[in-house]
Amino acid sequence: MESRPSSSGRGRFALTDAQRLAWLRLIRSDNVGPATFRDLVNHFGSATAALDALPDLARRGGVAARIRVATEEKARRELAAAERIGARFVGLGEPDYPALLRGIDHPPPLICLRGDLQSESGSPVAVVGARNASITGQKLANRLAGELAERGHPVVSGLARGIDAAAHRAAIERGTIAVFAGGLDCPFPEEHAGLAEDIVAGGGALVSEMPLGWQARAKDFPRRNRLIAGLSLGVLVVEAARRSGSLITARIANEAGRFVFAVPGSPLDPRADGTNHLIKQGATLVTTVDDIVDVLRPLAGDEPQAPFHAGEDDDDWTHGQPAAIADPDEMVRARIVAALGPAPVEIDDIVRFTGASVAEVQLVLLELDLARRLARHPGGRVSLLL
Repeated sequence: MESRPSSSGRGRFALTDAQRLAWLRLIRSDNVGPATFRDLVNHFGSATAALDALPDLARRGGVAARIRVATEEKARRELAAAERIGARFVGLGEPDYPALLRGIDHPPPLICLRGDLQSESGSPVAVVGARNASITGQKLANRLAGELAERGHPVVSGLARGIDAAAHRAAIERGTIAVFAGGLDCPFPEEHAGLAEDIVAGGGALVSEMPLGWQARAKDFPRRNRLIAGLSLGVLVVEAARRSGSLITARIANEAGRFVFAVPGSPLDPRADGTNHLIKQGATLVTTVDDIVDVLRPLAGDEPQAPFHAGEDDDDWTHGQPAAIADPDEMVRARIVAALGPAPVEIDDIVRFTGASVAEVQLVLLELDLARRLARHPGGRVSLLL
């Protein structure tokens, strides 16, 4: 019997073993990211049906070679690898999936989780900053993170050197959440493998959306920063250069409607340039933990609604139609592609301009997405990669 989400969409259903396996295969297949995953499942009604449709969709989108669909054997190996390290895969909409993370644009359909997220214990706050942090910066991060944890706010960070490590260590005894840029079995930097173990032993959690065995690359850190922001009601930046990953985290948090806090610093220190800039842009200036807690208190406990139903084959789930009904003819397909260009446009505008149905437009966008010819932008807008 298929699992079904509750009508509120607030994460009260469980994937079956077969569904979890299919979800993992789909998200691990070529060119399938969180947004594409959502559209595929919405359109075809299940991850299993979407997997069957992938090769033909990619061919119509313009992929010359056959797209790689993750095999059942490979997915089973990853599930077994997670079990060996005491981790598990949690699907969007399940009780263990973080409520705040569901509220961002295109949340990961599956996260690999080890430990306890303490999702019901308080509103998490991210504490991030420079890897080459000053002694003063690390002391401030340690003090503020420790006091946040004492006030019941789990501390989220990225396990990096400097500010991240100081924040994690201060909050270990009360629970802290470390987000990995690589697989959960590949901590970065390697010297923080012991810190990761201490986090789990202290009642905290390790989180990643990347495959087990994945070594973090430079382009994976913005994805990690997105999860840090998504897991938190607010982001505190202690030290950061003007161009840094911490400011990316702050920007993502702001776009997701989360609070941004910053510790001011000397204008002579380039590590304070980013935090001072955030304050000029409207971030809350922080000198004591009360500056954070007073802002968060009125919203503590609020739970964002999921951006889409994560269950499959739900009677009330009407986001998509069977592929056979939505499949446009070649003239309609060409008209939809011709309506796209390098400038981002809203999907509703494509529907109005082309006269195609919503389902037809969504299917063609999926084809282009799988062929890596589509760019996605904030607000659900899309553009063509020329």
